[in-house]
Amino acid sequence: MFFQDTNLPSAENALPGRATEVIINNVHFITGAPLKPPFDQGLQTAIFAMGCFWGAERRFWQQSGVVSSAVGYAGGTTPNATYEEACSGLTGHTEAVLVVFDPSITCYQNLLTVFWESHDPTQGMRQGNDRGSQYRSAIYCTSAEQLEIAQGSSLSAQTKLSDLGYGGITTEIIVAPIFYYAEDYHQQYLAKNPAGYCGLRGTGITCS
Repeated sequence: MFFQDTNLPSAENALPGRATEVIINNVHFITGAPLKPPFDQGLQTAIFAMGCFWGAERRFWQQSGVVSSAVGYAGGTTPNATYEEACSGLTGHTEAVLVVFDPSITCYQNLLTVFWESHDPTQGMRQGNDRGSQYRSAIYCTSAEQLEIAQGSSLSAQTKLSDLGYGGITTEIIVAPIFYYAEDYHQQYLAKNPAGYCGLRGTGITCS
């Protein structure tokens, strides 16, 4: 866990990053599918941020119809940021998960159910004991249809959260920015390290 100022940096104050992409093994540790596009015809993608990306990615790869997944950094300014840079709070990125799914088996709404049920989207720049802008909640939509569905789902989730005494949802819901892949050792981390850290906790709401 890392602790730092949780104000997002301006473009002028953000770390400069680099033009070179992080090199990763383009094979999902569990499914064997590619982590990077191009993906097979008919597959769709979605991007979610819900705290530490290790546990978040595991939650999605366990779902029926998810063909591949990858972790990375999104929502900020710094191109091709490193993990250490993202944790500094000076990139503006949050830890995100790219989900590749087969819409003939599952749907975007099912993935949103996993998202809302698996974390607390009311905590702002933190998730549990993990504090910092890199742990903020976000839904980055890869189509106008996803954006409309995600916005609608947030209204339903808010009603359920309010009934349990939670505050307002702080989840950022926008058209997907650039997704920068995280270092290879982060990809499918909890499959490679089953005893690794996972701080993911839900609120008790049920979304369908």
